Amino acid sequence: MQKSVRYNEGHALFLSAIARKEGTKRGYLSKKTAENSRWHEKFFALHQNVLFYFENEQSARPAGIYLLEGCTCERAPAPKMSTTGKEALEKQHYFLIMFGHDGQKPLELRTEEECECDEWVEAIQQASYSDIIIEREVLMQKYIHLVQIVETEKVAANQLRTQLEDQDTEIERLKAEIIALNKTKERMRPYHVFHENDDPDIKKIKKVQSFMRGWLCRRKWKIIVQDYICSPHAESMRKRNQIVFNMVEAETEYVHQLYILVNCFLRPLRMAASSKKPPISHDDVSSIFLNSETIMFLHEIFHQGLKARIANWPTLVLADLFDILLPMLNIYQEFVRNHQYSLQVLANCKQNRDFDKLLKQYESNAACEGRMLETFLTYPMFQIPRYIITLHELLAHTPHEHVERKSLEFAKSKLEELSRVMHDEVSDTENIRKNLAIERMIVEGCDILLDTSQTFVRQGESSSVIQVCVNILPQCSQEWTSLQIRPKVRLCNSQSSCGKPNTAYQHQDLIPTITIVVRG
Repeated sequence: MQKSVRYNEGHALFLSAIARKEGTKRGYLSKKTAENSRWHEKFFALHQNVLFYFENEQSARPAGIYLLEGCTCERAPAPKMSTTGKEALEKQHYFLIMFGHDGQKPLELRTEEECECDEWVEAIQQASYSDIIIEREVLMQKYIHLVQIVETEKVAANQLRTQLEDQDTEIERLKAEIIALNKTKERMRPYHVFHENDDPDIKKIKKVQSFMRGWLCRRKWKIIVQDYICSPHAESMRKRNQIVFNMVEAETEYVHQLYILVNCFLRPLRMAASSKKPPISHDDVSSIFLNSETIMFLHEIFHQGLKARIANWPTLVLADLFDILLPMLNIYQEFVRNHQYSLQVLANCKQNRDFDKLLKQYESNAACEGRMLETFLTYPMFQIPRYIITLHELLAHTPHEHVERKSLEFAKSKLEELSRVMHDEVSDTENIRKNLAIERMIVEGCDILLDTSQTFVRQGESSSVIQVCVNILPQCSQEWTSLQIRPKVRLCNSQSSCGKPNTAYQHQDLIPTITIVVRG
């Protein structure tokens, strides 16, 4: 007899009470039973990643509990019914909760309002601790960076405050000196000087001088600005800004491509693999798409950070974004290392007519723009080199005294190191796979190679040719046969008068002999 699973029932009842009163999402839903496929209306309450349902809103004890960690939630079409119940079905909106493993039937639910159905789907999709942990790590790194900035700003503020206090003291001292000098000047000035201010000619001259000084000042600043606009530094800054804008556009396009890969191919194929007659298994889906969904989540966060920095233009600070991104780019190692294998698995799956038909249906989606699944699987292969090229161009137009210079150089070196590691891993993996393929070819082809009725021909030219006809040795089971041949050998098959096959060897003189030992 199989033992039942024990759990902390008291704590579960406590969480159900919290969910019923303060849950993220609460309301009545129709639930399809697994026994008789009937629909029953229950009161559902979502708290964190646990979904409770009650007989009604006043029930103190839940009728059931569902754990949503690792689950997916999607809208579902209405089931086909007779014409009499068609109008009632059109007013219902269905959605499924799939638990991500074989043997567990999906939970079928429905609502009467479409907006309510969308709200439930969105709330259940966000009820995952893994996504919260990833977001928490990103926010924690941002928080640490902001704390460092605040500490730096506090130190700078204290320094400025000290300087201001010193400047105030110096200003008071200078004011006292000015007052003393003015008093001395008043005592020394003759009385008739005050009468000059009343002369209108003097006023006109002072007015003209004031206009001239203003015009000269404006002209000087205009020349300074024009010289800076034409300077190499300004040109370099313009190119640097253009590189940043291009990087944001490329990142936007890349995130859109990953979104199409995940939502138009990965998630529909996962649902197809959970059907009664799956055209593809879950293992093959995981082998084809690898960790592309995680890569999409990572670049969505990075893309949002880039857009926030562009909103603060012309102040563009990118080094801290790369500091956050670099430790997470190691997820590309698994994708790049197994990329060739994923394409092989996809090619094998295409031999299944049902899968090939389903895949062509997905590829005909307008969002794909006529591109095949292989094209979308190839995009992540070029992302790390694209970052390296972008940082190289960015550093080429970044002055050596720039505040981000060292951080960008460090990010570029880390990306180059990661690229080398991935290249070495791909080379080793490809060599191992090629060796295994050659080994399989040898094992599968040994009977053909050792068959005495076979003729092996290698084409080549020869200036002086000697033709010798010999009979092929009879088949022997436990003996070794040594055969001496030369490069550029031409073997011609013929039949003797007695019906036995003959082989004609044509070889060129003065060519080193190669000895091949075979076992009959």
